[in-house]
Amino acid sequence: MNIQVLPEHKLSSVAPLKQCNVEKKEVELILVKDQNGVQYTSSSIIPTPTSGHCAGPTRPEDDRETWGKKIDFLLSVIGFAVDLANVWRFPYLCYKNGGGAFLIPYILFLVIAGMPLFYMELALGQYNREGAATIWKICPIFKGVGYTVILIALYVGFYYNVIIAWSLYYLFSSMTRELPWLKCGNSWNSLNCTDPKSINGSILGNGTSYAKYKITPAAEYYERGVLHLHESRGIQDLGLPRWELTLCLVVVVFILYFSLWKGVKSSGKVVYITATMPYVVLFVLLIRGITLPGAMKGIRAYLHIDFKRLNNLEVWIDAATQIFYSLGAGFGVLIAFASYNKFDNNCYRDALLTSTVNCVTSFFSGFAIFSVLGYMAYKHGVDIEDVATEGAGLVFIIYPEAISTLPGSTFWAIVFFIMLLTLGIDSSMGGMEAVITGLTDDFKILKRNRKLFTFATAFGTFLIALLCITNGGIYVLTLFDKYAAGTSILFAVLIEAIGVSWFYGMKFYNIEKMMGFKPGLYWRLCWKFVSPAFLLDSLKLSAPPVLKYDEYVFPHWSNVVGWGVAMSSMLFVPCYAIYKFLSVSGTFKERIAYCITPEHEHHLVAEGNVRQFKVRVHFCAF
Repeated sequence: MNIQVLPEHKLSSVAPLKQCNVEKKEVELILVKDQNGVQYTSSSIIPTPTSGHCAGPTRPEDDRETWGKKIDFLLSVIGFAVDLANVWRFPYLCYKNGGGAFLIPYILFLVIAGMPLFYMELALGQYNREGAATIWKICPIFKGVGYTVILIALYVGFYYNVIIAWSLYYLFSSMTRELPWLKCGNSWNSLNCTDPKSINGSILGNGTSYAKYKITPAAEYYERGVLHLHESRGIQDLGLPRWELTLCLVVVVFILYFSLWKGVKSSGKVVYITATMPYVVLFVLLIRGITLPGAMKGIRAYLHIDFKRLNNLEVWIDAATQIFYSLGAGFGVLIAFASYNKFDNNCYRDALLTSTVNCVTSFFSGFAIFSVLGYMAYKHGVDIEDVATEGAGLVFIIYPEAISTLPGSTFWAIVFFIMLLTLGIDSSMGGMEAVITGLTDDFKILKRNRKLFTFATAFGTFLIALLCITNGGIYVLTLFDKYAAGTSILFAVLIEAIGVSWFYGMKFYNIEKMMGFKPGLYWRLCWKFVSPAFLLDSLKLSAPPVLKYDEYVFPHWSNVVGWGVAMSSMLFVPCYAIYKFLSVSGTFKERIAYCITPEHEHHLVAEGNVRQFKVRVHFCAF
């Protein structure tokens, strides 16, 4: 075997592995092997790590801020992941899809896809200390994925802030002796408005659900008093923004701005309230709910196990969709949050903890929701299925109506809408932080003017959100909701998983340098095979149906606009890949090598020593 010691400039920069039992110096040997056997051995002397495991990558210290305390990071991640969908979507899906049986596909997809992707993004952000765009220095051709997720996070902010503004409007409206959605006879009510006390199963008739009964005081308050939907003929007839909702939106945007303008030092303190308050309120609402007549009927319906439902493909699709969107992988938020961690933070433990807390919260919230739905079914003499619903109809119509019939209804309404407000705020903070971190890391002029850029981002989302608080704004919001983060986010995360696992290789020893241990075989299999397969199957089933809002069917052109919104983010991936390939010099093979090789290894491409084309064996010599 011919062994040659290379000059210093020929040595590849490979980070240290496990702690070697040497006092001050550590020798690293790198055997580069091909089909013809060992060609050469390079060695270098590197500093001994000061901690119990191998230290971070050799690079100059940057001035990147870090979380003030570990709990700041944990609460921020939990606050982002635990959002309105945990309350207004999961309980209904669980009830609809076999109750306790739904937990089987839900937990399965959590284990094989949700947690692995969650862990992957935390590890990537923490190791590279970069936002969603610049993190792709690890594989430059995929940088377009970073811009895709940044744009998706921005799109979601356009309409998500509107839902928070609705919650704030309801909160202000609740501060009265008598809740405004309790009775008919208000200026916004129609002539057909019906007192809920007179509505029972016999009046509803066959095939009519109470949840879809649009002439109750609560339903009319939402659609006529808040949205003014009756003044619009469709998405082509929006009208002007409602001034009351505009003021609420201004308040929401200012809360977001002053929570984010100083970076994680400020946002990390806000989540002490916004991330913990929902748990306090959910617990209080649960205690009150289980004391109501009919509550146990609702909880039994929620937990009823029907294994036959598992034969329905729709159940598995709902479980896959819910676990993916609930954890929030792919929006760039987890990468952004983790990039402010200390290098040796145990992100593996964080991933397990926060994803578990999120799913347990979803399940727990179902008890608070269905105890009240059981009460509603009892009051009107109908089945649970007649009052069970999801989305805005649950939290802005059914639940408020139930609250309005309770003693101390004002108090319960204030408590409930404070919960919705805090659930929305910290999730919106996460999305906006992903945009700000992703772009300020990529464009240094924005980083030097973070406060101004944060204001510009918040103000920009405010201007677009005005479209969603017009008379026909609910139609614009529905369009964004269906298209902005549907197919496009699944596509982005699929490309992200492929880029990290198949091109970058995840470089598992990076994780070992941070935490002192390599990810197990299970995680590696999930990252490389199982999670991409899961995402690919979900992507094939993700095409949204024809747009509808209740009985209103959107015109064809609005579906075209929706696909335009979705494609506007997805096109960053191929467009940037083509741009990157054309912008580098060299032969075809060299260009490919530059595009798929981490930027700090580009000097190796010039030497013909491309990491992706060789098998390396690393070990410590004593």
